[in-house]
Amino acid sequence: MNITAQMVKELRDKTGAGMMDAKKALVEVDGDMEKATELLRQKGIASAEKKMGRIAAEGRVESFVSDNCGAMIEVNCETDFVAKNDEFKTLVSNMAKHVAELNPENVEAFLASTCPDCGKVIEDALKEKIASIGEKITVRRFVRYEGAVASYIHNGKIGVLLNADNKDEELMNDICLHIASCAPKFVSREEIPQEVIDEETRIEMGKEDLLKKPENIRAKIVEGRVNKIMAEKCLLEQPFVKDPNMTIAQLIEGKLSIKSFTRYELGEGLEKRQDNFAEEVMAQMNG
Repeated sequence: MNITAQMVKELRDKTGAGMMDAKKALVEVDGDMEKATELLRQKGIASAEKKMGRIAAEGRVESFVSDNCGAMIEVNCETDFVAKNDEFKTLVSNMAKHVAELNPENVEAFLASTCPDCGKVIEDALKEKIASIGEKITVRRFVRYEGAVASYIHNGKIGVLLNADNKDEELMNDICLHIASCAPKFVSREEIPQEVIDEETRIEMGKEDLLKKPENIRAKIVEGRVNKIMAEKCLLEQPFVKDPNMTIAQLIEGKLSIKSFTRYELGEGLEKRQDNFAEEVMAQMNG
């Protein structure tokens, strides 16, 4: 029987077994999902089954930057207690380094890669950590840039990875801190998809304070409002957090160009208690 990637994924999700273990089990029982599950349990490979069914929305964001590239990763666990554990912190730091070294295409490719340090498949090494630490641990996402890269990590909860055309460490570090605090979505206006502008325009056009105004007047007011909203989303147009009298574009003029950036907020989009991390960053700066 042909064992598909979807079958392997289904068995992995069900049992918490590694990719190769799941595939071998399916091959051995000719694709029978129930028998494969039973086989993994018999071998003790599915011992993490209950853990893999739990919600893992805590964890850590970490980065690794070298002379010619940089990577940032979010790894989730179940509790803040484990997230602050030195063993977990080391695990996440090592994974960020491995992403930079291996340049994997996606999370699945990363987990299937061989760890440069221990020689094991990364997913198998992760399973050992799950057994050691006692919680579900998942690699949620990562990003990698080549060239001039800088990073800022705030308490493992907010992470920024910045890619520029020229290395200016102090300036790039300031920009990373700004991104962490102000959370821009795009580098410049040119990156904003038209559908984002159209959506904001529809929202503003439907607001009650404008409904009684003539169509042409309403359109001009909405254009101004949307223009302001777009400026707030663009890094280059935001007032610099350390000196609001200048924009980021003015700050970097003649020094470097920003190619791209990524900002991770731990657990964003997952069901968990939400803290205002941006305010926490500002409090730390002002302190």
